[in-house]
Amino acid sequence: MKGLLVSGFAAIGTGTGAMLTLHAEAGLDPMHSVISEYAFQAAGWLLPASLTLFAAGSALIAEALRRAGMSRWIVVLLLAWGTSMFLIGAFPTDRPGVPLSLSGGIHRYAAFAAFLMMPVAGLLLAQARIRYAKAVRILSALALGALLLVVVPYVVRMFGIPLTNDDIPAGLTQRVVVVTELGVLALAGLSMLKPLAAQRSQGGASPILA
Repeated sequence: MKGLLVSGFAAIGTGTGAMLTLHAEAGLDPMHSVISEYAFQAAGWLLPASLTLFAAGSALIAEALRRAGMSRWIVVLLLAWGTSMFLIGAFPTDRPGVPLSLSGGIHRYAAFAAFLMMPVAGLLLAQARIRYAKAVRILSALALGALLLVVVPYVVRMFGIPLTNDDIPAGLTQRVVVVTELGVLALAGLSMLKPLAAQRSQGGASPILA
């Protein structure tokens, strides 16, 4: 199980490095530019690469949780989050001003699904009283609050009110969602490292509860 966790953390860390490199090279305004727009930059290939690594890390940590006896719903949500991350990268969004295409639609709804699933998984993890449950609960609540701010502009536009990303901190709220959700995923994995050490010292099974 330790191998799964180490591999999962390596995937998440490498994905984060790729995402930060993309941000540094693109030079866009992170306050207003959403992450999807980085796909159109010279180093845009780093975006799907990063998201695919996040997906792999989620799958590895989900498998470790499954082996530890965690709730099936939590495992399913983490796997679904990872699948959504992969779809976000595989189906790029449309360029600004272009009508919504099939690829853009898959990208948009996969992103919404991912943004919603990880906080739910986090709340379930906190309810299961894993280690770092309080931190996981706080991050999940922050992610849900930021997700609401991400969705509101789309609702406003549905009513015909013109609103662009330059009018709101769309990039900031989206990044808050991504960072907090990665934090939930990382803490889910970290919660199992201490029990593994305890299991070796005690010579028996050890739960991942606090």
